[in-house]
Amino acid sequence: MARVYTSSVIDAPAARVWERVRDFNGLPRWHPAIRDSRIENAEPADKIGCVRDFHLQNGDRLREQLLGLSDYDMFYTYSILESPMPLTDYIATLRLTPITDDDRCFIEWSAEFECAEEDAEGLINSIGNDVFQGGFSALKRQLAV
Repeated sequence: MARVYTSSVIDAPAARVWERVRDFNGLPRWHPAIRDSRIENAEPADKIGCVRDFHLQNGDRLREQLLGLSDYDMFYTYSILESPMPLTDYIATLRLTPITDDDRCFIEWSAEFECAEEDAEGLINSIGNDVFQGGFSALKRQLAV
């Protein structure tokens, strides 16, 4: 099993960051790699089990299913149903934790998945840097005070 973990600190209150990232269909509003997104069957974007169908800027299509969401604990967990990446059993969690010192936010994004051994390092680097860190960097730019 391959594992990816990326974390950062955003100089904005956790509640403000959560407002930006909470919407499971809202990736195009904050992540620069995402071109468009829709929730299948017109379900609410916070309904456990809903599926988001989205495209990356390069045209690749992914489908992901919301497995868990907590406004109290500020996290959501999802799985990949379809992806061009050579992996299976992908489960990821995006989580926020308030930092009371200067009202900032600790953000972490983690994933576990199965893949061929020869693909693991490339997938870990791509997901960790391009997807997770790319999203954090965009949030820092968008929420800068």
